Amino acid sequence: MSYNQPFSPWDTQRLKRLKMAWLIFTCAFYAAMIFLFILKKKIWAFQTDERNPPSLPSWPIIGSLLSLRSDRAPHVFFQELQEKYGDVYSLMMGSHNVIIVNSHHYAKEVLLKKGKTFAGRPRTVNILTRDGKDNRFYCAPGPQHVRDGSASIEQTSELRHLSGAQASAMCDVLEGTQSVAVDLAPELTRAVTNVVCSLCFSSSYKRGDPEFESMLQYSQGIVDTVAKDSLVDIFPWLQIFPNEDLRILKECVSVRDKLLETKYREHKADYSDSVQRDLLDALLRAKRSSENNNTSTQGVGLTDDHLLMTVGDIFGAGVETTTTVLKWSIVYLVHYPEVGTRRGRHPQLSDRGNLPYLAATIREVLRIRPVSPLLIPHVAVADTSIGEYAVKKGARVIVNLWSLHHDQREWKNPDLFDPGESRKHNPGCAVPSASYLPFGAGVRVCLGEALAKMELFLFLSWLLHRFTLEMPAGQPLPSLDGKFGVVLQPQKFKVHAHPRPGWKAKRGGVIENRDSF
Repeated sequence: MSYNQPFSPWDTQRLKRLKMAWLIFTCAFYAAMIFLFILKKKIWAFQTDERNPPSLPSWPIIGSLLSLRSDRAPHVFFQELQEKYGDVYSLMMGSHNVIIVNSHHYAKEVLLKKGKTFAGRPRTVNILTRDGKDNRFYCAPGPQHVRDGSASIEQTSELRHLSGAQASAMCDVLEGTQSVAVDLAPELTRAVTNVVCSLCFSSSYKRGDPEFESMLQYSQGIVDTVAKDSLVDIFPWLQIFPNEDLRILKECVSVRDKLLETKYREHKADYSDSVQRDLLDALLRAKRSSENNNTSTQGVGLTDDHLLMTVGDIFGAGVETTTTVLKWSIVYLVHYPEVGTRRGRHPQLSDRGNLPYLAATIREVLRIRPVSPLLIPHVAVADTSIGEYAVKKGARVIVNLWSLHHDQREWKNPDLFDPGESRKHNPGCAVPSASYLPFGAGVRVCLGEALAKMELFLFLSWLLHRFTLEMPAGQPLPSLDGKFGVVLQPQKFKVHAHPRPGWKAKRGGVIENRDSF
């Protein structure tokens, strides 16, 4: 039979019937989906005594994705939606109910008052923490001293000395590049990583060390990919298709975990109750104390995974967040060179209280360009509420830190970089406003907050003491529009680091309350 033979009338009719059947099936399917979606909303409204948050338009399967189309960064777009929907509103990301919080009143309810109820994490983050194994320390009533342990370790003279040494070494490298413009990001990352390594497992590295370079590579790989898994997170069935970003993320996590396991085995082999060398020792002590007292967290004992994932969490957050804040600080110092024109001898951590303007500058950078403008999503582990609004178990809650830090009700000219204005809100206080939460709050607060503040002060003060930072001739100032991801990073830029005349003669003396560098 020839393949060029035309269809018979019978074949044509059958094809028409098949097309009609497929059209009817498709229409019936979507009609059923819409009916079920509306029914679900009706049941939800009937079952709760509390009012649901205002909601963006939503459709079956895709949720509110059509309403989220914007050329704005998510945190900025969510702030704009606040004008229409209020301080708390919801949207659907596929089948996931997501609640956006845009004011500090509701944010503190989520993070502080009901922190344990909102301590869950979505799937993408759980890849980093072996299905949320870090939760035990965040929610545990017993080993609270683990959280305090990190802060106490950060204040040891050894760590302060190491931070100063790393800042000095970084400046020495920059001094050799004065004839060319350089990207400061790699040197900042290396220096900060070395400090965090010392805090977590008493290791410091020289440039080029294979283990150190491996850390830098996997850390950057996680930062580059963890925020790109959003579609798989919204539509889990997409996992059946190849996903290069997800593959890279899992590989980087695997390399990280092998390193952490090696450090953990070494620490267990020579652990002593009488000596606490680092954070890993503090965690081991908490685990053994829990076992000896026959206590557990939420009915589950502390396992090796819990310890490893807590260290991994602190390590990841401690490196990228501090490095990003330092990069933003340099961006703003280049835009506002008058901030860094004063100088004196080498600053030390003990000088922090005598340099209020530098402290205010750091606070203002943390405010105007928060490292995580959208805090990592929290998940409700039980039915609860936010203010007058009902929240069902499994709902995701995103605190829009950008809205809090740019709230015109709380800040005068919030888009203006003004360290002096930051100090006027509450002179002499480390918290300039109730709407200021750069490190989060509650059980999910950044565990490396104390370390980050120490590093920010030392690294930034050393840079200002030894260098004048300028853009290359003819080059535009760095962009103030960040690159949104797991952190809000500035666009890449290069600067000239010109050594200040006579800085080597400024090694001694006492820094008075005059903000001189």
